[in-house]
Amino acid sequence: QVQLVESGGGLVQAGGSLRLSCAASGSRFSIATMGWYRQAPGAQRDRLATVYSDGNTHYADSVKGRFTISRDNYENTVYLQMTSLKPEDTAVYYCRVVTIEGYEYWGRGTLVIVSA
Repeated sequence: QVQLVESGGGLVQAGGSLRLSCAASGSRFSIATMGWYRQAPGAQRDRLATVYSDGNTHYADSVKGRFTISRDNYENTVYLQMTSLKPEDTAVYYCRVVTIEGYEYWGRGTLVIVSA
């Protein structure tokens, strides 16, 4: 079992930056992929960024060039550096982890509000 705890959300003005963190804990797990998703009110949950075990990354077009995903394999933590934030980035941000055995885990989410 893996527990994920996100942090770093909050209220920021448009054009500002935030850094989200997601720490994984548990016993006897090895992480393959780590990623960030978000869900705005009334909308579906969208994938934003993924970082694979080999360090390769993938970004949604909506955040490419503004958001950067990174991971610390020693600390089992994934980060999302968000810059040039826009009001439409307002959402609950979730982290997702997939272990090498293929098990999927989600965090509870952290709220990001970007004011105009």
